[in-house]
Amino acid sequence: MRTAEAVYRSPLAAAGGLAVTGSGKQQVRHAVRDRKLPSYAVVLVEQGQGFLETGACGRQSVEGPALFWLFPGRQHSYGPDASGWSERWALFEGSLVRDFVRLRLISEQSPIVTLRNLDRVQRLFTSLHADLLDDTNLARASAAAILHQIVVSAARQASHATPSRRDGSDIAAIVEALRKRAMQPLDMAAFAAEHGMSAATLRRKVTAEIGLSPKGFQLRVRMDHAKELLATTDDKIEIIAAGVGIGDAFYFSRLFHEREGCTPREFRARYKRT
Repeated sequence: MRTAEAVYRSPLAAAGGLAVTGSGKQQVRHAVRDRKLPSYAVVLVEQGQGFLETGACGRQSVEGPALFWLFPGRQHSYGPDASGWSERWALFEGSLVRDFVRLRLISEQSPIVTLRNLDRVQRLFTSLHADLLDDTNLARASAAAILHQIVVSAARQASHATPSRRDGSDIAAIVEALRKRAMQPLDMAAFAAEHGMSAATLRRKVTAEIGLSPKGFQLRVRMDHAKELLATTDDKIEIIAAGVGIGDAFYFSRLFHEREGCTPREFRARYKRT
């Protein structure tokens, strides 16, 4: 009787963004020791407990239901205690994974995600495996889309499991406050003090979280709102500029062109629904 299932696929040349190259499931009794993979991997521990050890995160306990991420070319060891565990896994690669890492949807330093909703993740792994067995172009594309869903589902569960810090420096809340106040002038030192930190510390934490400085994030929010107004209203450019907190219409147009590669009027001509 087979106790393990595995399927492997070579990535298609046309599927450079994200490709799933293997998946399987098995009952595991022994640990993997000092291994390196050529691709990324996600391991879902359905039941059981054990450990994961990498250079980036050290040695950490794993207790199912949980999943963890493995990174290419990085030595790792993992496995169950004496009771064994039930696991599913998938291998993946592609340029889109760099965005997963940059956006901190997967993390080499914090690779383990405790799952509150195992059933959903199990269904995703089952569908992904079925697509790899099908091995058509459509099924390959579907498998990549499902892997993307696994990444997002795990990141969402990880964010809900992270407790707010006692010093009030909940970065998600700070980012949301920056979004809500993006259209008004903001004294960054005073805003940082509201959240119990210096402006430099706030800038560092926000940049690490979203890849943009607080001012850069607010400018992006302003420009996104300006695009919405350009596409959905007949307001003059100077009115839209003022509506996003920029009093000088010429300065607004220059900023817009630098970011979008077209003038506000050109953007309106392309996207306005009449």
